[in-house]
Amino acid sequence: MTGAKDVRMTAAAWLERRHRPDWSASDQADLTNWLESAPTNRIAYLRVEAAWNRANRLTALRQPMRAESPAHNTRRPAFRFMAIAAAALGALAVVTTLALQTSLAPTTKTFTTATGGHDILALPDGSKIELNTNSTIRVSQIKGERKVWLDKGEAYFKIKHDSARPFIVLVGDHRITDLGTTFLIRRESQSVKVALIEGLAQYESLGKSKQSTRLTPGDVLVASAEKFQVSKENAGQLTTGLSWRHGLLIFRYTTLADAAAEFNRYNDRKLVIADPAVGKLKIVGTFATNNVAAFADVAEDVLRLKVTHSENEIRITR
Repeated sequence: MTGAKDVRMTAAAWLERRHRPDWSASDQADLTNWLESAPTNRIAYLRVEAAWNRANRLTALRQPMRAESPAHNTRRPAFRFMAIAAAALGALAVVTTLALQTSLAPTTKTFTTATGGHDILALPDGSKIELNTNSTIRVSQIKGERKVWLDKGEAYFKIKHDSARPFIVLVGDHRITDLGTTFLIRRESQSVKVALIEGLAQYESLGKSKQSTRLTPGDVLVASAEKFQVSKENAGQLTTGLSWRHGLLIFRYTTLADAAAEFNRYNDRKLVIADPAVGKLKIVGTFATNNVAAFADVAEDVLRLKVTHSENEIRITR
């Protein structure tokens, strides 16, 4: 408990120093080293910064400080800051001796779903992870942090926040840090997509670009190795993206090519759109993820397309 409080106090002092007029490149390097030295440092800094922003007091930190001794320059604003941050963050959860003993033993477990599979993982801390089709994650819960690697596919995260044990998701060279969050991550061959449903999360690129951003509800981030972009989606769009949790695919003016690609994620029998012009036609409808035949019927009966069935594929042409 004391250690967690000390980390928050140090984070508050760093935040105050960062907004002084004399902040230098050397100071930034020292801060970066402190943030990277432990996951708890980084999460504490993000939390106190978020608390300060919510309290609308960030401008106060930018005011020139009086000429005082270095000790007073660091400690007094930090203590004033912590009074506000403590109210915003709330009381720390009590960690039992049994939970601490359990967290001392490093364990990493791998969970995989097959094509068309869907699995729900209930973690000991009360968090929940849902795996979509053809997905693989590794879960590690050790003292001081909770970490997941999304090696393949897609997963929905509903995380129980614990400021003393950050929840971190690594997707290649991308890192997502939970700040009390519900979010969806989908890994593609050359990119990663993060949709934030509730709470806050911090995205960081660990590759050459070294970029980062904070995500708020409705933000949808798509990142490659070199760059990322963030767009906004409404509740309806976010719900559509989560329909697989109920065994459904929802298409709203979706091209046949994109719809077929989605179906192919869930089924061994593949849809093939042989004609690019056919692939540009659009469809509206809700289908079970495993009901490829229903999709083919719509293509044939409604769109008047030619559908040819074989053992391993369904080919759609004019």
